[in-house]
Amino acid sequence: MRSIAVVPTYNEAENIETMLARLSAAVPELHVMVVDDASPDGTADIAARLHALYPGLQILRRTGPRGLGHAYKEGIRSALEQQYDRIIQMDADLSHDPAYLPAILQASETADLVIGSRYVRGGGVLHWPWYRILLSRIANRYVRLITGVPIADATAGFRCWKAEAVIAARVNTMTSEGYAFAVELTYRAHRAGLRIVEVPIVFPDRRYGQSKMSRKVIWESIRMPWRLRFGRR
Repeated sequence: MRSIAVVPTYNEAENIETMLARLSAAVPELHVMVVDDASPDGTADIAARLHALYPGLQILRRTGPRGLGHAYKEGIRSALEQQYDRIIQMDADLSHDPAYLPAILQASETADLVIGSRYVRGGGVLHWPWYRILLSRIANRYVRLITGVPIADATAGFRCWKAEAVIAARVNTMTSEGYAFAVELTYRAHRAGLRIVEVPIVFPDRRYGQSKMSRKVIWESIRMPWRLRFGRR
């Protein structure tokens, strides 16, 4: 099956070259789409200069509204138009280790959605302070309690979708702009009756660059489970 990794970027100049090299080493036949939100540090230009090394590399330079959700919607839409069979979501900051991709792709042979999970047996996080781990676990329990989605790591951003599954989740009608995008997609996949499998990963903190977390993103993440549970379907 033809597979593509959709990788949103904003100011990831310090990480993008290493990320592309690790992706190529892990799954040589994988295509990659860098979806850049007009990074001031020239992330897209660095990626474009590497095109000769990675023939399957695409650069999508966005000009519309900024945000992780918008970037993923545009990237996934483009991947569907190009008729890829599997679409991978992952970050560019090296927290999502491409070394896990072979196991994730293998699991996707029998699953509609595979989530690289920190909170199943064998998973974990590295270099996080205890309070950040606690907040992350509380956030996932919060999502499970409110939405009823039986996933250990519903907030995880490392995923592999079959094309027909992401269509069933109606990604084009998504409203989330930030990290709540992962929760909204998981909820939709569960409601659509898709087979969801979690594969353990170890998630290290980013080494370079700045986190894109903001008060707006946090507030959207707090409201999203309630909107999904009690909003109009």
